[in-house]
Amino acid sequence: MPPLFEELDYRQTALGELILRRRRIMKLDRDVVEVILNDEHLMSDMFTASEIALARLPLERMLAGGAVRPDILVGGLGLGYTADTVLAYDAVASLTVIEYLAPLIEWHEAGILPLARRLPEDRRCRFVEGDFFALARGDDGFDPQMPGRRFDGIFLDIDHSPDFHLNPSHADFYSADGLTRLQTSLTAGGVFALWSNDPPDAGFLARMKSVFADASAEAVVFPNPLLEEDCTQTVYLGVARGDL
Repeated sequence: MPPLFEELDYRQTALGELILRRRRIMKLDRDVVEVILNDEHLMSDMFTASEIALARLPLERMLAGGAVRPDILVGGLGLGYTADTVLAYDAVASLTVIEYLAPLIEWHEAGILPLARRLPEDRRCRFVEGDFFALARGDDGFDPQMPGRRFDGIFLDIDHSPDFHLNPSHADFYSADGLTRLQTSLTAGGVFALWSNDPPDAGFLARMKSVFADASAEAVVFPNPLLEEDCTQTVYLGVARGDL
């Protein structure tokens, strides 16, 4: 019988201690794979509904609107569920994933995460080790191989919410100026999608509506068997203006 708790890897990073672990949740009779950063729970394969929705909601909208062979950028690799959902669409031409923490990329390439090597084995997928927010502030865009490249979709899952950041330096990205600047990396009519751990926030949605051609907030509701209640997270969607 496998152990009830197992540390799969431990790394010191620029952000602090990063731990990959597997533990048995007796109440649910299942194993959970988790990533812990400085004793703070960063991600888990227990709840993936909103990470999947982060790709599904914008892609369904894009494809219904006539998008052909879209090029997608994902900010934040994590355990890979958003990227995996992107690649589930045969119409997607390419996927570029920006990830700050090199161990996450290495764990995917080594196949020790729940998705094994599904992402690196897909020829459409490319990992880029980098700081999404620093790249967003730069002049060359997100693809170091193609400065100034524009994407049909940019899907972001790094911070906990627009107002709760892993690093204070991320705050300016969520301002009106930051969101406007992001659109220079989107094609006209391209879609920005943002994950949030919180329910929809009217203030942030109003900010998005002030800079995007169209914006909405989609609540993602899913059961939490540990708390025995539903949880609500959010996917914000913004359609890029064509005049940037």
